Amino acid sequence: MGDEVMVVTTHEGVPQEFYGAKVIGSLSFPFPWYQKVPLSLALSPRIINEVKHFKPDIIHASSPGIMVFGALAIAKMLCVPIVMSYHTHVPVYIPKYTFSWLVKPMWLVIKFLHRAADLTLVPSAAIAKDLRQARVTAANKIRLWNKGVDSESFHPRFRSHEMRVRLTNGEPDRPLIVHVGRIGVEKSLDFLKGVMEKIPEARIAFIGDGPYRKDLEKLFEGMPVVFTGMLQGEELSQAYASGDIFVMPSESETLGFVVLEAMSSGLPVVAARAGGIPDIIPEEQEGKTGYLYTPGDVDDCLNKLVPLLHDAKLRETIGQAARMEMEKFDWRAATKVIRNQQYNAAIWFWRKKRTQLLKPLQWMVKLLTPTHRKLAAGDL
Repeated sequence: MGDEVMVVTTHEGVPQEFYGAKVIGSLSFPFPWYQKVPLSLALSPRIINEVKHFKPDIIHASSPGIMVFGALAIAKMLCVPIVMSYHTHVPVYIPKYTFSWLVKPMWLVIKFLHRAADLTLVPSAAIAKDLRQARVTAANKIRLWNKGVDSESFHPRFRSHEMRVRLTNGEPDRPLIVHVGRIGVEKSLDFLKGVMEKIPEARIAFIGDGPYRKDLEKLFEGMPVVFTGMLQGEELSQAYASGDIFVMPSESETLGFVVLEAMSSGLPVVAARAGGIPDIIPEEQEGKTGYLYTPGDVDDCLNKLVPLLHDAKLRETIGQAARMEMEKFDWRAATKVIRNQQYNAAIWFWRKKRTQLLKPLQWMVKLLTPTHRKLAAGDL
């Protein structure tokens, strides 16, 4: 398998090349319930031709949107193995954004897609368990996509006094709690109001944007809070590193990349014991690299949060241990595994399936084709 890569993505602001990979933009339209998410099927003749001429060894569909259908169609058209990664737990989000009756049909759609795929990659053991219980596809075709974090971009060296002043609204000496991520109703961010009411000495900064932002701003009105909106690049790195503690109340994270990034930035994390987070902070690491609390339990959350707020030395110890842990999980190591192991497994499954499908055809050909015996000396 060569090292050439082609990326097909949504059209807006796409460069022709990204880190050596050829990038193809596809026309998109906004998601009805969340306008900032562009959707694209990526099935135009232009894109099909681009992929055909590229001659891929494998197609990896890494999108929670409808582009996954386009990727599947192209893979079947061109007879190429396809890997799908499942990193947005859509059935959990449906009741919060649309109608509960859509949950069952969505599971049917997920089953259709992943049974058609040659391998499904998931970011955590918890999600692998959910998919196996739902019998989404064969258990041996669900594999863990090892966690990876950019440990250079998310680093304690990005701590900045100016950013801290900005995140604390001019009160840099007060303890600062940080949350980074999409501000959606499913993220359980309203839970943090009850927490902040019990610790008036602390401030909180929400970095990110989303459909629930206005409601959350109203909920936190008059409280020591800052909403920065979306931050990117060095500003985002500074925002992480300039906080004291990172909180993660979401109960629906398939992995929680923001938790990896916070730990890589040297922040102690206090997170809900749910979804993929216990994969990042396993039981034996609790109290060493971070803390987990019972989802929805304000008192349990405060029991983990308050000692960190009042003890700078404890924050430093946990933050350093978290940073050291994340140095083991950089993207290079994660990419090596997916390229050398997971993609090869997908190709093997694809070949096996192809052989099984061709068997009846080969049997029919044998049946219909007359065989000519070699004449032996005794036949003359």
